[in-house]
Amino acid sequence: MRVAAVQYPSVFGDREAGVERCAELVAEAAAAGADLVAFPETWLGGYPAWCFGAATWDDPLGRRLYRRLLESSVLVGGADDQLGPVREAAREGSVVVVLGLNELAGPGSGTVYNSQVVIDSDGTMVNHHRKLVPTSTEKNVWAFGDAAGLRVVETAAGRVGGLICWEHWNPLARQVLHAGHEDVHVASWPDLAEAHELASRTYAIEGRCYVVVAANIARTEDVPEEMRAAFRQGLALGDGAREDAAADVLFDGGSGVIGPDGAWLVGPVRERAGLVIADIDPATLGEWRFAADVAGHYQRPDLFHLAVDATRRPTSAVSRSEPG
Repeated sequence: MRVAAVQYPSVFGDREAGVERCAELVAEAAAAGADLVAFPETWLGGYPAWCFGAATWDDPLGRRLYRRLLESSVLVGGADDQLGPVREAAREGSVVVVLGLNELAGPGSGTVYNSQVVIDSDGTMVNHHRKLVPTSTEKNVWAFGDAAGLRVVETAAGRVGGLICWEHWNPLARQVLHAGHEDVHVASWPDLAEAHELASRTYAIEGRCYVVVAANIARTEDVPEEMRAAFRQGLALGDGAREDAAADVLFDGGSGVIGPDGAWLVGPVRERAGLVIADIDPATLGEWRFAADVAGHYQRPDLFHLAVDATRRPTSAVSRSEPG
């Protein structure tokens, strides 16, 4: 089986152009023979690194950039779904898509979720996960998610699950997915700082599965001019601060594929745009689970019990009853 991680720049501030570019990259991955293609955290709409430097009250630039984020976020599911071209590309290419995106909570809404969706090879969306807890000042731009999409799904590419960024440091969230016996786990990151690499490799060892690491790449020219200074400031202030945050390279990628032993099969690929591709063999995973299966014989369900509320949490608490 062939898997691919997308390491191309996001389209910022233009919803339609972003969706079309996403569909093009799905088609490119399919043409390269991929059975599954994975995108980085909020690739669609772009990762708002500026949020780490726009946390002061009523920041005028923060307000403007948030409006641009709303304008590039997409509606997911239902009659208003805006992922049609991506679904069609998945169907035409017979490829499973795991897509990180900025999700608009509803038509006219001012609320955005950091989401990850799984689209099967027939174009059907089979999972819709919203990041449980935005990290640090990400809380200024993204709402809290829920566990409705915290699950592993059967796809044409096998049993697929995924987590977003620092959810990989949430041991309970990890265990929920381990219990689903993933063949392929998609780790969506903004970039691959050292802590992110450690988390991804640890996940592969702990879950005895393949991990597709998808990390963003961006240069100054890829980010709208109005956003650039705050974007650089956010990189300098955030986790994994880089000394070259003012340089041309903003996100340097780091995508790749990790085997169930925690070793890199391909990558991490730095400072190069393109698809990062690897061939894997999920049929061999049983060999790795001989020594440890943390959701089976290497667990103690008689001693530990994890309960998950998988209810989809509404964005609004307003309900309406009409008379008669």
